[in-house]
Parts: sequence; structure tokens; C-alpha cells
Amino acid sequence: QVQLVESGGGWVQAGGSLRLSCAASGTIFHINAMGWYHQAPGKQRDLVAVINGDSTNYADSVKGRFTISRDNAKNTVYLQMNSLKPEDTGVYYCNAEVIGSGYRPRNYWGQGTQVTVSS
Repeated sequence: QVQLVESGGGWVQAGGSLRLSCAASGTIFHINAMGWYHQAPGKQRDLVAVINGDSTNYADSVKGRFTISRDNAKNTVYLQMNSLKPEDTGVYYCNAEVIGSGYRPRNYWGQGTQVTVSS
């Protein structure tokens, strides 16, 4: 079994910064892609950023403001969020494609961390 635990959410004024972290634990042989998703109140969950090896991709709405990075030794992914806007408010979920004891890639989600940006 694999668990993803996020941290780093909170309240910040517009223009401020936050850094989210997501640590994977359990029986892990390899992690393929790791990513962050955003769910605004009453809306669907959307991809924010994903990292797979040295490759990164971002939603257009966060390009130039958010940076995703990863520490493979710690099985941890980070999301540095700068120049935050009120529309960035919502729950941020970590996602990882993990090869564990089943020897097949499987998708896991974290419990989510709340980010609130006030105007």
C-alpha cells in the first residue's frame, strides 16, 4: 500500500507565495509521473503541473508562476506557487503513478491541502 501526504497549504494574500509538498510512502519500487491538481469550489479537478523524469508540463493558467520539482531520494514532489491569485483558491491534490508490490503502475491520490488566496 502507498500513501501520499500533502502539506504546505494555507492562507495567503494575493501576490504571495506558498510551497506545497507531497511525500509518498509505503512499498515503492519506482514512481513514474507525479503531479498536482487543483479543485476550486464547485468545480472539477484540473491538472496544474506534472513532472516525469526531467520533463515538466503546466496548465496555461500557472505558467511562469508555479514551479514543480521532485526529490526522488525522498519520493517527494513540490509545488512552488508564486504571484498567487484569488482564482488559485481551492484544494490541491497530489497524484503519483507508483510501481509497488503489484509490479504494475497504479495511480494514487493524496488527501488534499487547502489553499486560500484573498484579494
